[in-house]
Amino acid sequence: MNDLQLTENKWVRFLFTCMFAIIGGIVFQMLHIPLPWLLGSMVFVLIGSKLVTRITPFWPGMLRNTGMGIIGYTIGLSFTLATLKEIGKQLPSMIILTVLLLLFTLVIAYFVSKLSGIPFPTALIGSIPGGLSQMIPLAEEIKGVDLTVVTFLQVSRLMMIIVFVPLLIFSPLITGISQHSLSAQIHLAGASWDGIFPNIWLFAVVCTILALLANKLNFPTAYLLGPMIGTIVLNIAGFHGPDLPTVIMNATQLMLGGYIGLLLKPENLKHAWRISTTAFLSGIVLILCALALSLLLTMTHPVSFVTAFLSLSPGGMDQMAIIAKEVHADLSILICYQLFRALFISLAVPPILKIVFKKFSKAKTAVS
Repeated sequence: MNDLQLTENKWVRFLFTCMFAIIGGIVFQMLHIPLPWLLGSMVFVLIGSKLVTRITPFWPGMLRNTGMGIIGYTIGLSFTLATLKEIGKQLPSMIILTVLLLLFTLVIAYFVSKLSGIPFPTALIGSIPGGLSQMIPLAEEIKGVDLTVVTFLQVSRLMMIIVFVPLLIFSPLITGISQHSLSAQIHLAGASWDGIFPNIWLFAVVCTILALLANKLNFPTAYLLGPMIGTIVLNIAGFHGPDLPTVIMNATQLMLGGYIGLLLKPENLKHAWRISTTAFLSGIVLILCALALSLLLTMTHPVSFVTAFLSLSPGGMDQMAIIAKEVHADLSILICYQLFRALFISLAVPPILKIVFKKFSKAKTAVS
């Protein structure tokens, strides 16, 4: 095998990427940075992919899907009948707070468009906290939307939230304790391998089948929702799933961090510096909006501020669930707010935006 074949081999490319991910996790853990295996792998893979150009980095989608499935299982364990009744009581709040967050997003997108020169439709689709899986297909369907810019805005916001939300959550400002002491508590609280088998096999089979079925039915974040639903059903039916050992949860963080680290490609942008600066500022404003809405949620329902903030943070369900698991937030409440927003954005927002942009395009054509 010659050098060219070697550098194009998927296994070589994956091992190269995995090396950066593992080094990043180790370094961030030594520095006592929150979520070291998620943040460290993400940052080091991003930097490594830009520094080394001879080998094209590669991260299998199967690894990311496996990580999401494990998180779905973890979330499902926290659901009980009492939890589902509480969620029913909070449905009006879910609707109101989701709509308010989207209205904030609309205002932010307007200013992003004005400051960066990005067309408003592109800025709006790039700013909506619906994730790549929902927004990229929508961007492809709407005429005049710049897919590269939408991808960059979505990914850069996601990365900002993954970095800044844990720093806020683990800071004395919110938790009232230091990052180091909290990390120590988490480490001591980690589950062991005792009691994992044989119950885990039943959950593994059910979660795998439902993940594939949810993907077949085009569910949003199918590899998370399928295992989550399967675990909830088994849990309510009386089967008790074991908590997963710390090493598996760390590996799950790495599976997602390596994947996210390869998403950002600023080299494909025109006016990269201006768009990057605007994306950074809009991300900060959106996080501040989520903080304000979190305070509103704690005033109307008996929910801790940490749970409220993670429930309303404009990131992905999988990343927020990892953080919630670390700080012992209420996973069931969090996932319901995140899931409701994802479903609302997936089902209601695309047809509304298509109608609005169609009228916007006609009005623009009539004026010109």
